[in-house]
Amino acid sequence: MSGDYKYCPLCGTKLILEDIKDEGLIPYCPNCKQLYFPHFNVACSMIIKYDNDVLLIKQYGGNDYILVAGYLKRGESAEEAAIREVKEEVDLDVNKLKVLKTKYFSKSNTLMINVLVEVNNKNVKLNYEVDNYSWFGIKEALDKIKPNSLALEFYKNFYTGFYNND
Repeated sequence: MSGDYKYCPLCGTKLILEDIKDEGLIPYCPNCKQLYFPHFNVACSMIIKYDNDVLLIKQYGGNDYILVAGYLKRGESAEEAAIREVKEEVDLDVNKLKVLKTKYFSKSNTLMINVLVEVNNKNVKLNYEVDNYSWFGIKEALDKIKPNSLALEFYKNFYTGFYNND
């Protein structure tokens, strides 16, 4: 059965698949008359920019450079989460931000929201989640981000827009 539930979380009745116009087969409780749409995580991934440099990090013992990222908290917008995660992980204040692209990432059942954030300085202070960091030129960063990663896909989207004055 598709979705997150096999049984109704309210009454315990076994869910059935109901064909909902334009939605497809959705788990449904015939007792409570409640639909249960699939659940997924939501996270943001930030391209941190200062002038013509971008910040990349290494995290959790990994050897590859990636983007700062983090999950949204309940009730938090993507913009609020981006500002909070940048402050928490690298202690930088965001001056400006723009949502660039979204993509569902099946490995972690997560909707990823890529955000460009501009900061007012390069004075990074790492928290416990980040092992290392480096600032790279915008073009140079293309060769530094983990190959075949969603971070690189997001960065290529940014890079193309940056040089096309998007």
